[in-house]
Order: sequence, then C-alpha cells, then structure tokens
Amino acid sequence: MKTKTVIIQASAKATGNTSKIVKYLNKNNDFDIIDISDKKIGHFNYDFKNANDDFLPLIEQIINKYDTIIFATPVYWYSMSGMLKVFFDRLSDLLHYKKELGRQMRGKKMAMISNSGENDLRTGFNMPFIESAKYLGMDYKGDIHAWFSKDGASIHEDAKKEIDVFRELFA
Repeated sequence: MKTKTVIIQASAKATGNTSKIVKYLNKNNDFDIIDISDKKIGHFNYDFKNANDDFLPLIEQIINKYDTIIFATPVYWYSMSGMLKVFFDRLSDLLHYKKELGRQMRGKKMAMISNSGENDLRTGFNMPFIESAKYLGMDYKGDIHAWFSKDGASIHEDAKKEIDVFRELFA
C-alpha cells in the first residue's frame, strides 16, 4: 500500500524559491501540499491561548490523512523559516494540551528539504528536524538542500539530481 505524503511548505513568499523546489519535488503530483503561510498559527503559549487558531485543525488533518510529512523551508539566517519554527513550537501543544494527538505522530515518517541561493548549507541545519522526529517517535527519512543557478532563475542542475533521488524515497 502506498503511503500518503504531504509537503508542508513554509516560506514568507508563497510563490518564491521554496515553491519552485516544492513544485519540482512534486512534479509527478504524488504528494499533497499545504502552504502554512495561508494559515493563522500563533506562537506556543503555556496557557494555550492560541488553541482556537488554525494549528490544531491542521495537525489533526495531517495526522489523520498522512503517513509521511516533508517539511520544505528556505534557509533564513542559518535556520528554518520563522513560520516553520512557530509550527514546530506548536507541536508542544501535542505534548501538553492534546497528548492523544501527539501519540498519533509515533510511527509516521518525516523528511526535510531546504533551499537557498547557493549550495552552502551549514552543518547542523537538519538537527531540529532529526531530534524532533526522534522525540515524537517518528522515522526520520532524511533531508536534502537545493540551490539555484548563478542567475537565480532556475534550480541548479545538480540540485535537481539530488531532488530526483530524494523523491524516490517516497515513491
């Protein structure tokens, strides 16, 4: 049985380079895409003051519908995008406020694709993804970094080759 995969796109520019990477990764339309820039997701709050925003319905949808989650993020200041960091912080809701949902993350798969203008990803960028997957009992399938041609107009040919190999992990 083929597993159902979703790409969580998290960029400040919905039609920017991360979108180009996601479209290339999903060129066979095998995956669903959720752009979290379209969602209203507040910061984690110990008093759960953001319990009525879009996070809980979104994470319930993801948990109920998908076996594999691929996070797609640009590299901003040597880290994942701010909106993806907020999303990751909100996973804390699943550890404190909605534990039954959090337990359903166990056994799911996670991966990550990052991108920037050059092939210059710093060591350790993937650590929050690896450790979060481990903490949640998920199977971390890997990550890659994609970059763009010198003129910035297209995905670099070497990056496309890496994305093609990465895609096969979820076929």
